[in-house]
Amino acid sequence: MKLTISALFLALACVATAQAQSSKLYTVVDGYKVDAETMKGFRTWRAAACDRCHGANQEGMVGPSLIESLKVLSKDDFVKVVRDGRLEKGMQSFGNSKQVMDNMDQLYAYLKGRSDGAITRAKVEPAP
Repeated sequence: MKLTISALFLALACVATAQAQSSKLYTVVDGYKVDAETMKGFRTWRAAACDRCHGANQEGMVGPSLIESLKVLSKDDFVKVVRDGRLEKGMQSFGNSKQVMDNMDQLYAYLKGRSDGAITRAKVEPAP
């Protein structure tokens, strides 16, 4: 019976580990090579021209530094700001942008990776 209980706990631990790995926001190699989903986030960043206000390195210009903002902004708040904008602060709404709305999770992952310091440069490449 002891072996069965141990095996059960081992199986549950493996499932928990697999779930944690599958929920990982991004995967980065060498600081700039990212998984395919995070690459979609970078491409969405570029297509939406976010760098016009937030800077090419997300360090802020007219708009705030996203590297700093994503250290404290929840994902729900990030989605709300991107979707609805902050017109009083000059942030436009992207709620009507199909590309942004379809890739919101990927955009968040890319910017969160930058904020976390895992993605060490703004321009990323696909991981091999």
